[in-house]
Amino acid sequence: MTKPHIVLVMTDQQRFDTIAATGHPYMNTPNLDRLVREGVYFDHCFINAPSCVPSRAALFSGLYPHASGVLRNGQAWQKTWVNKLAEAGYHCVNVGKMHTIPYDAKAGFHERFVVENKDRFFEGRWFADELDKAFAAHKLTKPSRAGYRSLPDYGDRLGAFTWEMPKSLHPDIFVAETAMWWLRSRPRPEALFMQIGLPGPHPPYDPLPEYLEHYLARTDLPVPQPTQDEVDGLPAYLKEKRRHDTEVDHDAVSWKLAPTHEEMRRLRTHYYANVTMIDEQIGRLLETLEDTGYREDCILIFMSDHGDNLGEHGLSQKWSMYEPVTRVPLLFWAPKRFAGGRRIREKCQLFDLGPTILDLAAAQHPKPFQARSLLAALKGENWTGRDFVYSEQAGDVAMTGARLITMVRDDRWKGVFIHGAKDGQLFDLANDPAEQNNLWGAAEHQVVVSRLKEAFIDWRQDSLLETMDLYASSR
Repeated sequence: MTKPHIVLVMTDQQRFDTIAATGHPYMNTPNLDRLVREGVYFDHCFINAPSCVPSRAALFSGLYPHASGVLRNGQAWQKTWVNKLAEAGYHCVNVGKMHTIPYDAKAGFHERFVVENKDRFFEGRWFADELDKAFAAHKLTKPSRAGYRSLPDYGDRLGAFTWEMPKSLHPDIFVAETAMWWLRSRPRPEALFMQIGLPGPHPPYDPLPEYLEHYLARTDLPVPQPTQDEVDGLPAYLKEKRRHDTEVDHDAVSWKLAPTHEEMRRLRTHYYANVTMIDEQIGRLLETLEDTGYREDCILIFMSDHGDNLGEHGLSQKWSMYEPVTRVPLLFWAPKRFAGGRRIREKCQLFDLGPTILDLAAAQHPKPFQARSLLAALKGENWTGRDFVYSEQAGDVAMTGARLITMVRDDRWKGVFIHGAKDGQLFDLANDPAEQNNLWGAAEHQVVVSRLKEAFIDWRQDSLLETMDLYASSR
């Protein structure tokens, strides 16, 4: 077959439980539902790191965070496997968020149209992206925490607002429109790789008002109700995170230690409405691919870089190892290439997308490279998945209570190891899928902790040796 066009749609901070067709009927996601019905969906895809920069650096390098050295937000990175696609004859275009640092690094792409976080404080990196320029051209001020702070109820909103600017300037719509403009206006290359980085539903949670109607009317929305015992049982670094988040409003989220039920429900309605906005843009993207002739031989991939606690366990955003943060949606849609309507239950890691895309493009893998291709699973061949999955995060401006946390997870058990700390987390996912009962200190489960720790040590040692060998062979 000819080289397929590959379109990678990547949202930011989207939980796995936000697509109706995967078992979450409160969601309004007709276009994603269609892709699930006609595509191949990976039910157990786990991120390599629970924040934007290290997760994306792992995905686009094919290296674990500890191997690449990118373990936290704010660290510079720009080397990717995208140049291997270019060498294989692909024209490579990024529209939206990649979160390279510097933001405008080429990162292997021929063209980049950069749109970063919705609420991006400059943090010493003065940079105007495409959306900043569009707001300037319209003589408007982009919404940010600087403006939201003037609202009398800012401290009660938990990052939930409505978009009052022109619809075309909403970050998710602006990015989607820019991608569709490129598809309609540029000569069609023989092989296209387009990465579309949608900024939402990362906070601020800011849908247009009309997208809220569906969720405001629902009575079945899952609204977390963390108990005091659960909060008291958090490891020290997460207690510190709760305190920190009440004092520093990262991404316009001013957190509260004890939000009301109505405040938590408002947070959820805005987050879910942002997902529905994104779903609508995916439908429009599919129509554009059809109209422009790309869809005839196109592989569309949909995924997210990590999830969001959304108030579960009393926590805001990410920087923890709970399932809603570490497990993300991942689907492939290519009806003419892969039998659709399949759900893959075995475990994979997010950075496994890299070798999969390269294999689909008949492109070379870079060296060193630690990810594993999912192509056999897509083809319906024998594929066993991973026995263990791992995620790791170093301390940064939003995770001030620990230097390094590492998750080790198999089918039943999850351990979270906190560097230099006596406490940690252990969850029996078979009997406690909501991860509310931390078994870390229970004597009867120390054998499990030891087994997960051995897996953790073996993984780090094997990874180190593998990386050394791969670097040596690449010289």
